[in-house]
Amino acid sequence: MTLPILSYGHRILRQRCADVDSSFPDLDVLINNMWETLYGANGCGLAASQVNIPIRLFLVDSRQTYAHMTGPERATYFEGETGIQETFINARITDRSPETWVDEEGCLSIPRIAQPVARSWRITISYFDRNFHQHTKTFSGTTARMIQHEYDHTEGVLYLDYLKPVSRRLLQGKLAKISKGAIRAAYPMKYLK
Repeated sequence: MTLPILSYGHRILRQRCADVDSSFPDLDVLINNMWETLYGANGCGLAASQVNIPIRLFLVDSRQTYAHMTGPERATYFEGETGIQETFINARITDRSPETWVDEEGCLSIPRIAQPVARSWRITISYFDRNFHQHTKTFSGTTARMIQHEYDHTEGVLYLDYLKPVSRRLLQGKLAKISKGAIRAAYPMKYLK
């Protein structure tokens, strides 16, 4: 089932999310619905808080991005890997490389806006997968960027928070329109009234 994605302005998007355990009601159904929602919105990542559930759960699919890149781009942004399609539960980033890179980011909760954001090139993250098997893995490039973006959602942080104050001020009009539904996405969203 496709779930509506919360628009910018909903308070839950600024909330630090709670840990979840395997007894969470219908967790597997939620994860399946989130994957359906993600693909229906043509996205590469989605956090549970974006569908109005403030738990430390997010999805990342960088395989699609890899598939749409050319050989030289793949070599630059994926360092020999082919991307991931993973569910992250109770994730904690334990290390970030000092090396950063800037690339444009967008967000399903903030449609039709993309801005350049600096992120660590490489991260190490501990998490549980959808079967509650624990992992600690290191990711780099595009995959690391996607993970950091979605991880931030579980911390109540939006990519807009990394922009310079002048850039944020210039976006205020568009953000207000998004929150009220005056700028609409091509997928189901829940706007502020």
